[in-house]
Amino acid sequence: MVSEYDFWLLDLDGTLVDVEWSYTRSVFDRVGDRLDHSFSDREADILWSGLSGSRNAQLREWGIEPDTFWNAFHAEEDPAVRAQHTYLHDDAAFVGDLETPVGLVTHCQQFLAGPVLDELDIRDWFDTTLCCTEETGWKPDPTPVERAMADLGLLESDARGVLAGDGANDVGAAWNAGLDAIHVERVGHERRGQCVLGDYRVQSFDELEIGT
Repeated sequence: MVSEYDFWLLDLDGTLVDVEWSYTRSVFDRVGDRLDHSFSDREADILWSGLSGSRNAQLREWGIEPDTFWNAFHAEEDPAVRAQHTYLHDDAAFVGDLETPVGLVTHCQQFLAGPVLDELDIRDWFDTTLCCTEETGWKPDPTPVERAMADLGLLESDARGVLAGDGANDVGAAWNAGLDAIHVERVGHERRGQCVLGDYRVQSFDELEIGT
């Protein structure tokens, strides 16, 4: 049962929180102006939500150099404005009540994640927060997951852990690190264009029996 886990790791964007579409659309409009590329709503959705898996692979498929895109993207993101347009999913509130060690492993960069955690007043939910970088690697690489486990003092332990996220990369990172995986399908299989497997597959955390 889910209630039997000794520790929890969670993704942030798309799993615990999401951003209002108006903010996403405005960012891609400005990034598009920088790159002389008009992003459709579908393209913006695919990249923002990671619907196709690797965002860098998707960018290359569209003929866009990833480094060029991310430099423009981060230049156009205002941490304070993003935080103001970010909301917490109602079913994510259980995380604040967990009595086991809890870690956050996210692709969201620190300069963006920090203001979001503060704006939503959820920073103290987590005993460790790891924002992935080129140095740590990116999910599904298990390295950032293992670093979070090490921060919790659980990397070499027999503790049973789980990682919950909204994407295939989260599931892959969990399995590669020897953890169970919960896939939270926030966008729906039809919009995603594929079905993501996991030890648990839910549309809401409310579907799980979660003990503290």
